[in-house]
Amino acid sequence: MSAESVDTAMMRRALELAREAAVNGEVPVGAVVWETATGRILGEGRNRREEDRDPSAHAEHIAILAASRAVGDWRLNLCSLAVTLEPCPMCAGLIVNARVGRVVFGASDPKAGACQTLYAITTDERLNHRAEVTGGVLAEESAELLRSFFRERRGKPGDPGSGG
Repeated sequence: MSAESVDTAMMRRALELAREAAVNGEVPVGAVVWETATGRILGEGRNRREEDRDPSAHAEHIAILAASRAVGDWRLNLCSLAVTLEPCPMCAGLIVNARVGRVVFGASDPKAGACQTLYAITTDERLNHRAEVTGGVLAEESAELLRSFFRERRGKPGDPGSGG
């Protein structure tokens, strides 16, 4: 199986996790960490900030922690991460600190993207680690999931951000 087809398969799994997040009232973002050489999934996550009342409960954070526990090491340089939305600065910092080898993301994030859009934390040569970054994998599907989630939320009176 080619690296491109593995990236797509992992992004499809991340999209499933993002849909689970949406069903639970969370911003629909999902993430998967896998062993790059074998394709074996080591950790998965979906946004859980509302459920856990935890500002750090981003999909990437949860998936990276699970993968670190699975391999018994905080270094994930032989691993790849697929996430449906471009990582924010917090998650990009974690990617660098966990030494994740590759990052594959779906939709770019014009408000908080820290891999390519606003910042390039994961490829900044001044830092002690850099990850290979591939953006735009299943981007439209990822973006539409987010757009439909927020469109629905804006339509519900009393929801934060709905104006009601």
